[in-house]
Amino acid sequence: MTPHELTLILSQLQQLPGETEVVEFKEAKNTFDFSKLGKYFSALSNEANLKRKKYAWLIFGIENKHFHVVGSNFRTDRKYLDSLKGEIASKTTNRITFIEIYELTQESKRVVMLQIPSAPKGIPVAFEGHYYGRDGEELSPLNIEEMERIRSQSIQEDWSSEIVPDATLNDLDPKAILVARDNFKSKFPAKATEVDSLDDITFLNKAKITIKGKITRASILLLGKEESEHFISPADAKIRWVLKDAKGNDKDYSIEGCPILLAVDKIYSRIRNLKYRYIKQGTLFPDEIDQYEPYTIREAINNCIAHQDYLKGGRINVIEMEDQLVFTNLGNFIPGSVERVVKDNSPEEQYRNKFLATAMYNLKMVDTAGGGIRKMFIHQRERFFPLPDFDLSEGRVKVTITGKILDIDYAQLLARNPDLSLDEIIMLDKVQKRMRLTDAEEKYLHEKKLIEGRKPNYYISLGVAQKIGQKAVYSKNSAFDKVYYLDLILKSIKEHGFMERNDLDQLLWTKLPEWMNEKQKKIKINNLLSELRTKRKIKNEGHDRKPKWVLIN
Repeated sequence: MTPHELTLILSQLQQLPGETEVVEFKEAKNTFDFSKLGKYFSALSNEANLKRKKYAWLIFGIENKHFHVVGSNFRTDRKYLDSLKGEIASKTTNRITFIEIYELTQESKRVVMLQIPSAPKGIPVAFEGHYYGRDGEELSPLNIEEMERIRSQSIQEDWSSEIVPDATLNDLDPKAILVARDNFKSKFPAKATEVDSLDDITFLNKAKITIKGKITRASILLLGKEESEHFISPADAKIRWVLKDAKGNDKDYSIEGCPILLAVDKIYSRIRNLKYRYIKQGTLFPDEIDQYEPYTIREAINNCIAHQDYLKGGRINVIEMEDQLVFTNLGNFIPGSVERVVKDNSPEEQYRNKFLATAMYNLKMVDTAGGGIRKMFIHQRERFFPLPDFDLSEGRVKVTITGKILDIDYAQLLARNPDLSLDEIIMLDKVQKRMRLTDAEEKYLHEKKLIEGRKPNYYISLGVAQKIGQKAVYSKNSAFDKVYYLDLILKSIKEHGFMERNDLDQLLWTKLPEWMNEKQKKIKINNLLSELRTKRKIKNEGHDRKPKWVLIN
């Protein structure tokens, strides 16, 4: 939006008789609590959905009684302001974040306008796992009636259960039907004899793939002949496998279509799943295992099939790299939170393609009894590998499975502490990957003495590090006493007569904690020099752009 357009919008909002459920004014003169900001994001997004608005506004720099401009110094550095998008996305449902963050000058004062998108249809937006709303101008938990009103928006006709009028049994692949029979009997052994006596259409009815003998879209997708795919157009019933080298270049590929029941095995057979070797602590004999648990591969592929939004006309992708597998499918992650799915360990209440999911369950392709994703996490934990990564942004689900140990010391932590709960491992996995922890996670890990460091740069604590041989990592992340740095600067200036800023950076850079980024290290060195100058230990005989630090006798 242009400054003129923003000025008009702001003027209109200021003329409202009071704050509404989709507009919130805050002074935020210098700063604003991040947790509270996230709660307002969730509340305003949900209320925008309920009020059928495309977006809501959270505006800093305006007091909320008379709506007078007071100005805000909230994140005046534009780079720091833009980083707010990622910080919010890391804690919201489906990584939903601001549409845009605008800066506007009004009455010679700075106003920050945060544009918040309406919650997607059928999916209330949570912040740190909790749903918020507004009661008038008050921030409050989203009540049950409002939550159900949003969730009911997703109730629509099941794409996969629709009858294909012109399709017949002849449009299905005979080999796929035979495999379907075998899978059904394996899933339900008690029904094996009965199934053997049924003709094809009766069996398909019983397996809930057809409806009263009529061919469904799920029938074509799972069992249809290759030339029958046109029946479900514009859906693209394809799975694409791509093999990439270390530089990200394509080395090989394969595209498989209907019948998808058979395509899964073809794609699975293309994945190399090489052997991975690593040395157990205390022995010279290596353990040799497959890079990926077969269940994990099949569960990931079949989840893509079951939850793909076929109305978007996209393909399912399986990308194989040297030590990772990446699976993608189009459509929002309906449960909202992967961690909740893993922790709850229960069946989902909603499915995008319920009829298809039921058919796949009957054919032993997916586990709708719950726990499929949780099992993927457990298999990775048993290998001491990183847990699966779920990226729920950009209207798709992207799952990354890593087939190696990222940090041998972290792996030893899991090996030596088999009593760690899955919740604890999920939290520690975030620490390993340098991912942001919630306030509750930080508090829990601190109380358990599993982490140390400054927010958000945590690392495994000294007590754990000593047990698992990670002492060097701890030392690299721990700061020396400040006196050490001050004495080192004075000693170096005395030895050389003077030190320029580049000299001091080289002197101190590797001695500062590894968790510090470049900006933090520069600030730390600035503060040390400033303290020595204030105490009249050193002075600058150069100039601001190229300082020359010498001792004061």
